Amino acid sequence: MFAADDLTDDGFLGGRLRVLQPKTGYRAATDPVFLAAAVPAKPGQEVLELGCGAGVATLCLAARVAGLHPAGLERQPDYAALARENAARNGLEMTVIEGDLVRMPPELRARSFDHVFANPPYYPASGTPARDPGRAAALREETPLAAWIDAATRRLRPGGWLTMIVGADRLPDLLAGCGSRLGSLSVLPLAPRAGRPAGRVIAQARKGGRAAFRLLAPLVVHEGAAHDGDRDSFTPEAAAILRQGDAIPALWR
Repeated sequence: MFAADDLTDDGFLGGRLRVLQPKTGYRAATDPVFLAAAVPAKPGQEVLELGCGAGVATLCLAARVAGLHPAGLERQPDYAALARENAARNGLEMTVIEGDLVRMPPELRARSFDHVFANPPYYPASGTPARDPGRAAALREETPLAAWIDAATRRLRPGGWLTMIVGADRLPDLLAGCGSRLGSLSVLPLAPRAGRPAGRVIAQARKGGRAAFRLLAPLVVHEGAAHDGDRDSFTPEAAAILRQGDAIPALWR
């Protein structure tokens, strides 16, 4: 368990959510917020986040869509405990189960979901790892992306949706991993600034879907040509998602 002195109390969605995170471990930034905004969940549906960490993506989704029944799978016990605490302190429902997606816990194998979403580690396992083991596990790919997609697909109901955010260079691997079981693919590039290549993409696919592939216009995250001091300089579209909790309906079919 993390000691209280090892945690920070951070605001998300303009302060609507207060989330405890480790000072030196993996710390959620914008990726889980964008991911949550892309999930087309409706009240009453069951949703599952693979690798939920401290719970930021699931809690952002639950804050936007009332009446969900969210579950999270997390293999690091300290982060799973944080996710439970963060859900409780924000008054939101979230069942957090400890386990590895390649050895899916029985309580999840027995269930199916309307939506599965994930922000899987997408940096290569080679190279210098982060000093903090929790951060390294959250960022460095140990389990292949194809295994994440397979685990998600198995947990989806027919017609259910998978939503993932990955590095743009992993898009070919993601598309290959979808195979014949997932279709109706839509991809939203996230460009750091206008005219800059996308560093990340959000991809969405439907179990058994047959609609045509769509490559959407990029969502530009920051205004201006370069970083401007200490200001975050988000575009109005990005700020509405990150600060106000707006959805990204451009991905939805």
